[in-house]
Amino acid sequence: MARRHHMFEPGSRVVVAVSGGPDSICLLHSLVRVRRLMKIEPLCFHFDHRLRPGSERDAAYVRGHAERLGVEFLLRVAESRPRKGESKEAWARTVRYEALFRAVEDTGSSAGAVGHTADDQAETVLLALVRGGGLEALTGMEPVSPPVVRPLLETTRAETEAFCRALHLRPRRDPMNEDPAYLRAALRHEVIPVLERRLNRNLKPALIRVASHLRADALLLRRLAEEAAAEIVEDSGEAEDRRLRAEVLLRTPAPLAARVVRAALLDLGVVPEAAHVQAVLGLAGRGRGSRADLPGGLIARRDGEYVRLLRPSPRGRSAGPRPDGDR
Repeated sequence: MARRHHMFEPGSRVVVAVSGGPDSICLLHSLVRVRRLMKIEPLCFHFDHRLRPGSERDAAYVRGHAERLGVEFLLRVAESRPRKGESKEAWARTVRYEALFRAVEDTGSSAGAVGHTADDQAETVLLALVRGGGLEALTGMEPVSPPVVRPLLETTRAETEAFCRALHLRPRRDPMNEDPAYLRAALRHEVIPVLERRLNRNLKPALIRVASHLRADALLLRRLAEEAAAEIVEDSGEAEDRRLRAEVLLRTPAPLAARVVRAALLDLGVVPEAAHVQAVLGLAGRGRGSRADLPGGLIARRDGEYVRLLRPSPRGRSAGPRPDGDR
């Protein structure tokens, strides 16, 4: 799979994210064994979320594997905590990936390899369905999402566990992965098994096929949105400012217009929710001066013929009254 998707550049370093569980331990040992064949230099990376007592023991366990395999070990520790009311799962994913991206950049590596399996893919699709996700969410995880690569995405969890048993490895178990209070764990241990028993079939391959079918449709829409963006988005010449032609945005089909807005927000460092995208689209049909506040100190404002996305200075942010209804 790694070769088919051109995951690794020959002669490059690869940061391997290792939690200590069977999937990531399998990934680390596998890549070390094929490093000469793939012409890569694996580095073992562990992130400590500090969400539970004793998490430092996971780091020590992963460090031990790195030392026995003769690969460099990188440890990063969470410097923040989930805010009150914030999903621990969402927070953990965000800070973990941020740390992985920094590790890839700091070490001059070509990729960050993670241990997602076919089972994870099926769970991701079902999670997206439960949460009411759009087309992109239902396509699941991509094998390659630079700088992240997923070499085990066609490998089952049963196979990674069998690999560990064959090498007499004893992976760690994260209690969060077993706790049904977390949505993914509930789907994994309660919902999917019930569905499979009632339907008398393995549900996971069907979910993976759904993602594969939808991925081609999503790719086509992405390409059409990129063509639309060439007409909608005007370069302001400033890093923190994007201008969207309101009239063109209004006449663009809604699925494409939403993708153009989402891409513009991502380009400004904001991971938008559907409500944020709709707020920006709504400004295209409103009067001059209308605005909406977005995450990360970003604002969207109707300015003449444009909807502008900008991150003003603190002085500019506090100047002037906020129009009613734009919260």
